[in-house]
Amino acid sequence: MTSWTEFTESAPSIAEVFLRRHAATHKLCLLATLRSDGFPRISPIEPRIFEGRLWLMGMPNTTKFHDLARDPRFCLHTATVDPNVGDGDAKLWGVVEHVDDADLHQRFAVDLFEDIGLDLRGQRFDQFFEADLTGASSVGMVDGHLDITIWKPGEPERVVRKH
Repeated sequence: MTSWTEFTESAPSIAEVFLRRHAATHKLCLLATLRSDGFPRISPIEPRIFEGRLWLMGMPNTTKFHDLARDPRFCLHTATVDPNVGDGDAKLWGVVEHVDDADLHQRFAVDLFEDIGLDLRGQRFDQFFEADLTGASSVGMVDGHLDITIWKPGEPERVVRKH
């Protein structure tokens, strides 16, 4: 499993783009999952980084979480608003694992309350998924060229320049 902390150490350039775009979009990303008929589904989500891990969680009983419970594969994309990707964008993909840990849920709820004021303290989360990252990429304009940075576990980042 590649945790968020391990990812940021292995792919610092992509992690920086992800974090910058994540902050710029008020932590909103797009989550791709697979529907039961095999077609892709795109849903908004506010992923959170907590205790060195990337978490996908949210409103209970939504189709995106039913998708992940059935098929744990996902792609997470920072929202792109500039067709010239002047600020770059990033994609992370991998699989999720449901984590049913009451103590962790409470620490997370306290952190969430302190960060944004949403009070879920004392609640247990039905959909609480940890992301195991199996790949990532980012794009950005550098000296008038599009640079695509690619990462896979166990490999360093590599850059492909498009002219």
